[in-house]
Amino acid sequence: MKVKKAVIPAAGKGTRFLPATKAIAKEMLPIVDRPTIQYVVEEAVLSGVKTIVLITSRGKSEIEDHFDLAPELEILLQKKGDQKAYREVHALAEMCEIISVRQQEQKGLGHAVLCARQVVGDEPFAVLLGDDIMDADPPVTAQMIRAYEEFGGSIIGVLNVPRDKVHLYGAIKGKEVKPRVHRIERIIEKPKPEEAPSTIASTGRYLFTPRIFNLLEDQAPGRDGEIQLTDAIDRLAQIEPVYALEYQGLRFDAGEKIGYLRANLHYALKRSDLASGVKEIIREFAKKI
Repeated sequence: MKVKKAVIPAAGKGTRFLPATKAIAKEMLPIVDRPTIQYVVEEAVLSGVKTIVLITSRGKSEIEDHFDLAPELEILLQKKGDQKAYREVHALAEMCEIISVRQQEQKGLGHAVLCARQVVGDEPFAVLLGDDIMDADPPVTAQMIRAYEEFGGSIIGVLNVPRDKVHLYGAIKGKEVKPRVHRIERIIEKPKPEEAPSTIASTGRYLFTPRIFNLLEDQAPGRDGEIQLTDAIDRLAQIEPVYALEYQGLRFDAGEKIGYLRANLHYALKRSDLASGVKEIIREFAKKI
């Protein structure tokens, strides 16, 4: 069965970016001139996804509005003759089907994914975390879909990280079945560096068979008293094949300040209208260091 649906958890409060996130969803913080979440949605769409399930919470309606039609703004842009801006704004509403589901209580990432069950149904689906921005060709989600079509099991997007950073991720133990592809035997949420089974870590991209929902439904709270997605993946790997794909591409952790700034610089430097100005700023600041 083709992967046509993707879940994007977007219910968090974004406390690491206060006070900016006091009145705006963290997913709407801009990277250059696009909201962070737009990069994630575009990755899914470019990978062939047709339906996006947003897991939101109270106060996140601006995310839905961003991907909706804006007639007044579109009329204004057309009157001004700004066809480029008009096309960009209008295209957001035609990109894909957006379905919003409320996570009424913050019970962890595993619970957020479980909230999508009724919409996803009995289909394989992708999960993309909005804090992790990927720049890759083909898109990371597309790479994972190809791996799913080849191996037929759930796929976890992974990277090799420094051992002193492994405690920030879910670390896998597995056997390589193909270059950059490992069959997972265990996955441990945020292990101490000395206890990590490897430095191969999950980094915000997943593709699941629908069986994950059954495990999430009865998953006991784990680390921090939350329903951990990693714990359910570990159980899933004991009953059906689950693979880790070391994807090719650049990852930016936009959920922390340095990663967010790095993403802004990266995407600004890719823009022909901004690159020269950004380089000049970098040279200017480099003289002061």
